[in-house]
Amino acid sequence: MKKGLIILLVILVAVIVILGILFIKSKPEKEVKKENKKVTTKVTTKKEEDLMEGISLNYHASIRMEKNKKVIYFDPYKIENTLNDADYIFITHSHYDHYSEEDIKKVMNDNTKFIITTDLEDKVKSLVSDTSKVTVVYPNKEYKVDDISFETIPAYNTNKTFHKKSYNWVGYNLELNGKKYYVVGDSDITDELKKVECDVIFIPVGGTYTSTDEEAAEAVSSMNVKYAVPIHYGVVGSRKNAENFVNKLETNIKGIILK
Repeated sequence: MKKGLIILLVILVAVIVILGILFIKSKPEKEVKKENKKVTTKVTTKKEEDLMEGISLNYHASIRMEKNKKVIYFDPYKIENTLNDADYIFITHSHYDHYSEEDIKKVMNDNTKFIITTDLEDKVKSLVSDTSKVTVVYPNKEYKVDDISFETIPAYNTNKTFHKKSYNWVGYNLELNGKKYYVVGDSDITDELKKVECDVIFIPVGGTYTSTDEEAAEAVSSMNVKYAVPIHYGVVGSRKNAENFVNKLETNIKGIILK
């Protein structure tokens, strides 16, 4: 009887010890899993949509950006309301649908800074009270105005004469919040254009005076960009050109029609 009781007690102690060991081992595993879960949830990335936040297409090739509490216009044209809210105005060239004094006066104010091509120097300086606020640019250069860094990319026709390379007209590739925004200006598809590194590209698709939607889509699809925005349709070309452009892009590039 005593021998049987002793054996029973030994077995009971052994079971308790084994259960204790299993409990101790299982607890750290749960904690590790819990800790791993915490690490995973802490890893977040900025939404890609933030790249396009604050950007609109006024009409044709006229773009408005609001970034870092600053308002930037490119080629203001057919502006509906008088806002006088521009901190910076970039002009790509002197054609009427890109340089419109009537529309510039609707967005400029006493503190507005201008970034312009050489053919517009006299005209723009006559508009402002302080000519130091005017920066005249040349192609293939890097500039910085306040905290905005940008490079100028030649914008020209390769098989027509509306925009000659010798005119020194440009597109602008701006760096904002660590991302690059390339406004092509009036251009065909050039070697310089295809080499530009940017996150967002605003490219003409209307044809006649610039690249067509098909040419633009083919070029952009070969570039490492995230977003592609068709511009320069309305005066020449139509929304159909913008739709064709977006539909022909490679699937890894998001085409956005802003107007």
